[in-house]
Amino acid sequence: MSTEKKPDNVVFNTDTNSYDAALKPYATNVGAPAIVVKENITWKNKNIHKANKQIKAKYLELKAEYDRMMEELEYNNLVYNAKFNFEPILGEVYHLYRDKNNLPFLSIIAPSECNFDFVGSFYLNSEHMWKKVENDQ
Repeated sequence: MSTEKKPDNVVFNTDTNSYDAALKPYATNVGAPAIVVKENITWKNKNIHKANKQIKAKYLELKAEYDRMMEELEYNNLVYNAKFNFEPILGEVYHLYRDKNNLPFLSIIAPSECNFDFVGSFYLNSEHMWKKVENDQ
């Protein structure tokens, strides 16, 4: 093979010493269809909008979960810092009240059976976390 320069309209690969026009991913002669770049701004804008909505929805889900966890943490701290003179049993419902000094205390007495300053009812789950119980008073 000769090492002379080929004309520009001849597709010759000097690395492989072969004609490789048929292997190119683009047109190599003047008779081939023109390469036209499609307008993709509409596609981008539509998908940016979809992606932003999806990210915002995920953010709101995570924020709601975070808020729920923070509420559980506050309840746990409130109940564990309350005064009680018994060992709570897992799965049982206990009632949290405030005394005359506004200090929390835990009791087995239901709100319908007393007139203490009722805060809420809680049960101790198997993970030793206090969960708030919604009562129908």
